[in-house]
Amino acid sequence: MAIKITDECINCGACEPECPNNAIYEGGAEWRFSDGTSVSGPFKKLDGSEVGAGDPQEPKSMDTYYIVTDKCTECVGFHDEPQCAAVCPVDCCVDDEDFRESKDELLAKKEKMHA
Repeated sequence: MAIKITDECINCGACEPECPNNAIYEGGAEWRFSDGTSVSGPFKKLDGSEVGAGDPQEPKSMDTYYIVTDKCTECVGFHDEPQCAAVCPVDCCVDDEDFRESKDELLAKKEKMHA
């Protein structure tokens, strides 16, 4: 599963630099699949749609930091636990119950982004 940031976020920014996939963005910030990854060209999203890796994507939140589900691997392949949750002072980085992925799926996602 992916991690999400809840409304309890205090916008401290502690989580953003800890993400090895660059999947965490400040509220209102556009994001790209190519940010912090080796992805280039067309990229297939979890929902099956395809976008350009360098194309700007709409912010998922305007007010608080947010995590891009398509880029989040829960730090599998990098760390023993999600680093955003480990450093969050208010425990607002939690499991996203809407996105469940196995360890193998998370590893495959990591390999896809860091080839």
